[in-house]
Amino acid sequence: MQPAAKDEMAFQQGTRVPEDLENFVLCHGPQFSLFAARFQARFRFPPANDILYPAVRLRNNGCKPGPERCRQHPSTRFYSLAMTRTITNADPAFLRQALRLARRGYGSTSPNPMVGAVLVKDGKIIARGWHRQAGGPHAEIAALRDAEKQRQLPGGAVLYVTLEPCCTHGRTPPCTDAIIAAGIQRVMVGATDPNPLHAGKGLLILQRAGIAASLISASASAIPAGRRLAEECTRLNEVFNHWIVHRTPFVTVKAAMTLDGKIATAKGESKWITGEKARAHGMKLRQGSDAILVGVNTILIDDPSLTVRITKPNPIRRIVLDSLARTPVTAKVARDAFARWTTIVVSPGAPQRRIAALARKVNVLTAPQAQPVAGRPPAIDLRWLLKKLGAESVTSLLVEGGGEVNASFLLGNLAQRVAFFYAPKVLGGQAARKGVAGEGAQSWRDVIKLEQVQWRQLGDDLLLTALTGAP
Repeated sequence: MQPAAKDEMAFQQGTRVPEDLENFVLCHGPQFSLFAARFQARFRFPPANDILYPAVRLRNNGCKPGPERCRQHPSTRFYSLAMTRTITNADPAFLRQALRLARRGYGSTSPNPMVGAVLVKDGKIIARGWHRQAGGPHAEIAALRDAEKQRQLPGGAVLYVTLEPCCTHGRTPPCTDAIIAAGIQRVMVGATDPNPLHAGKGLLILQRAGIAASLISASASAIPAGRRLAEECTRLNEVFNHWIVHRTPFVTVKAAMTLDGKIATAKGESKWITGEKARAHGMKLRQGSDAILVGVNTILIDDPSLTVRITKPNPIRRIVLDSLARTPVTAKVARDAFARWTTIVVSPGAPQRRIAALARKVNVLTAPQAQPVAGRPPAIDLRWLLKKLGAESVTSLLVEGGGEVNASFLLGNLAQRVAFFYAPKVLGGQAARKGVAGEGAQSWRDVIKLEQVQWRQLGDDLLLTALTGAP
């Protein structure tokens, strides 16, 4: 296929290429090499045999964008703009360094994601950076500042970053602007921006500026290590990814149980089912959460503090489901130094006198009542509550309730993950309290089938983590 003369002439004269390059394709015909060379010169792409060039549609040939072959021109193939470069064997190793840095932000970056970055020049890391907390420099900026501190010039370097650089103004300017200004030659990204409105735009902006920017998983030649690393980069921010798409918190239901699934005796005794290592890991889960939720019975029986004994930029929010406002004003969550981080969620039918007494100590939120069930006390509309918390930038919610609260989230399809700790103990007894109670599934079709199940030994105890399949 011969390129249309009109388009070739326009290209030679330097006519401005349309901004939405992702909507334009190049028919890969006999003239591909000549046309690609000219396109390379226009966009200053580094000459390399493994480049898949972004391309412009030849408007006169009638071809349409798409991954399939062009029907009118059987020899035609279409290439995605994101696939600008294949990966090298060294790329996964450097990106893994960035991933290790990103994990340092655990529990500190919300409502932002965890991101790490390294700058590499001549095969050596010259600078490192990670996002430390919301409002602070992003990982890319931290790496560039580190390069300046180390008296290293970033021009011509390769930037490895675990998440696609931002391209919009938020609390900080776009990272894409700083990357372009620094003269970075190539950018290798672990995962795309999960926001559908922004996904791929950061890469596109960098590519338009002549930077070879791509996803480590985008190339058809991506090696298995690169694909696995891409999955890790995505999984690192599963909480942020969920919140940014659904605008509700990512919910994890946590419970410590005996092997027969009991969390307490019939009288409510529960300390301590699991050992120290399991309890320490449970505290780590709190560190990574924006809020923790329990039912009022947990407050009445255990009077827990629900705090995090690990340093966090902000204290964890404490949410108590209490439809009738039964929480005592003397409870620890209502009188300790973190009382202003406590929210008691009541129903419209709660006594006003109790609401007023609690409101002098903590935050009180009146939520709509869920569909009433005969023989049961009024319940909170949990879907409404999750939307409310999401709007307040609560990206992750750790549910540490009793069996009824746990069941409400799990059987209501409102929890995305479970973290079940099992101690090598058997309690028995019909009246002993279960980790998941409620009405239960009515048939095997309704049973929650866990996905991506992982087991981990913590001392004598076992930890099961898995996804529930809920959206």
